[in-house]
Amino acid sequence: MTTYTPLPITPAALKELRDIDDAGRPTRPYTAREDGVPLDCVGSPLRCCLRAIEPGDRVALVSYAPLRRWASATWAKPGAYDEAGPVFIHADACGEPRGLQGYPFARPGALRTVRRYNEEGHIAGGRLFEIPDNAEAGFDRVFQEAFADPEVALVHVRAVEYGCFQFEVRRPRALAVPSGRADRPGAWTPERTAG
Repeated sequence: MTTYTPLPITPAALKELRDIDDAGRPTRPYTAREDGVPLDCVGSPLRCCLRAIEPGDRVALVSYAPLRRWASATWAKPGAYDEAGPVFIHADACGEPRGLQGYPFARPGALRTVRRYNEEGHIAGGRLFEIPDNAEAGFDRVFQEAFADPEVALVHVRAVEYGCFQFEVRRPRALAVPSGRADRPGAWTPERTAG
């Protein structure tokens, strides 16, 4: 069992992304095929349910701005740190991750960027991470290192090759620190770290 919880894209965000993505473009679903037509995607990560695309899945490649989405719920102001990138999602509601064992998309040898953000949505550090054979223990160490800094509110894991967002991890309740901003509606506090 993982020490930290990998979070998929929220159901509310998915509902919006299935219509218009975060770059303002209409979503264009298609069926994933092994021959790569119209787009080679079988085996790519789905950020809605944190599993790989299988042949026959109805999917869409959309622009997603994870920090912007988090900031809108917490009143953070990421400014220039806001960024959007391509992610695959199911074209229709698929439910949350089921039976997830370990961290998703944890192929040993793959390179990841582990980017840390403070409660304002500003970058508070980061590092390059090569997934070891024991991926779960490796990710646990990287997240423990990130959350040792009391300023870190959440972490984004991204693929190095394409810069794609993989998943998000938020500061666990057991490690929560006072935010000093509890007067803001939606401010990051120990009670706001779930989900």
